[in-house]
Amino acid sequence: MRCRARTVTLVAALLASTLTACSSANDLIIYSGRNEQLVGALLDQLEDAVGIDVEVRYGGSGEMAAQLLEEGQGTEADLFFSQDAGALGAVGAQGRLAELPADVLGMVPENYRARDRRWVATSARARVIAFDPRVVDEDELPGSIEEVVDPKWKGKVGYAPTNASWQAFVTSVRVLKGEDFARDWLRKFAANEPKRFDNNISILKAVDDGRLPFGLINHYYWYAMVAEKSEAGVKARLHRSGGGDPLSLVNVAGVAVIQGSNQSEAAQKAVRFLLSEQAQRHFADVTAEYPANPGVQPGRHRLPPITDLQAPDIDLSQLSSLQETVKLLQEAGLS
Repeated sequence: MRCRARTVTLVAALLASTLTACSSANDLIIYSGRNEQLVGALLDQLEDAVGIDVEVRYGGSGEMAAQLLEEGQGTEADLFFSQDAGALGAVGAQGRLAELPADVLGMVPENYRARDRRWVATSARARVIAFDPRVVDEDELPGSIEEVVDPKWKGKVGYAPTNASWQAFVTSVRVLKGEDFARDWLRKFAANEPKRFDNNISILKAVDDGRLPFGLINHYYWYAMVAEKSEAGVKARLHRSGGGDPLSLVNVAGVAVIQGSNQSEAAQKAVRFLLSEQAQRHFADVTAEYPANPGVQPGRHRLPPITDLQAPDIDLSQLSSLQETVKLLQEAGLS
């Protein structure tokens, strides 16, 4: 049996919601903050790897984290597959994630797993600026978050306020620059009247269609568009700021076993599958992400080496303070 349930009207600000359930006691139940379009085919393959029926429930990563915390020990979930480290850390901080075996943790570099051993990265993605070269030259683009709020960009920047990657980015600003800096930056960002979009895909499409000079997204959406249309058919281009600035944050998607799961053995098999060459090749070649397992290298897409991105030096476990981030976003009118 395979049953998929989608979330309905969930609020990203760590509020609870209701999920439709259709599982049996013997299913492995995955709460997935990753989009079905990106990972649905991969999770179809996971059922053979774990040996039991799998049910996947989809929603935003922050929404799924809220659902897990609301359900507590009564949750049906066995596995949390998150779009970002922050949501995993938020659930782990409340004691809701089980410790992973050493052999599983050893499949990824140390900076791609939780220090408390309760989640592990499955893939990595970089924050980038998607821009329209017909409107703005690349050398004019912001090289730092301070430059993003220059008044000359008023009404010209796209962002996705409810997207987990945006919230994780803002959390990184708080961690790297401090609360006062983050609050002031968000105030200036809001005053610059940025354009709101539902997701990264909508931002990129607006840039590509000539409706937006530039937007803040994750890198892999551009590569997916190029795979569909060819590079010549895509007008938008990518700019990487580098220099250790939060604009170049490299975040991870990751997975964790829920504490008290009745299917912990199957859940651990699922984690191993997501770190296997088969799954990691999916992330590299299908979703255009950086594999978390260093034994698998990007192939189909021409990604720059992850070591060349000049990402900020940050402990990804510190991205767990989502509630504080949501509070600042609400204060600034950016939630």
